[in-house]
Amino acid sequence: MYEPVLVLNANFEPLNVCNTRRAIGLVLTGKANLVLNGRGEIKTVKRSFPRPSIIRLERMIKRPRPTVKLNKREVLRRDNYTCQYCGNRLSQLTIDHVVPRRLGGRHVWENLVAACPSCNHRKGGRTIEQAQMRLLHHPSEPPSSAHYLFARHLDENADWVPFIEGW
Repeated sequence: MYEPVLVLNANFEPLNVCNTRRAIGLVLTGKANLVLNGRGEIKTVKRSFPRPSIIRLERMIKRPRPTVKLNKREVLRRDNYTCQYCGNRLSQLTIDHVVPRRLGGRHVWENLVAACPSCNHRKGGRTIEQAQMRLLHHPSEPPSSAHYLFARHLDENADWVPFIEGW
């Protein structure tokens, strides 16, 4: 009941991911219809219901363009869980301000990178020029495309790819 279900707008634009329980509720109330059932059925005493993989809303929902939230998880994901100074892939990465906040650096995508604790400590409160270090990649805001936003679900749900690729 808690498997992810892709929710599409009336024009087949990917909107959100919800759980199976919510998706079945939307289908039963007539707010959405089933697009793809790749998971079998849920059987009750009197009826059986398809377990949706993708549903489509009946009415068009207007919403602002999605953006990627600025938080530690998304910075690490953007940097592919790799230290941007030495290139090591560690499980315990930290976030580093390229231009330290005490020197006027802001808390924005272009100033944040993933760093291992030893590189972050070595750099300290200095700029990368002062610490004589260099970045592997220039930091920038990740794309807010549907593929990037829903990429973490695509490994388990390969049937979503045709609905996400076009957006």
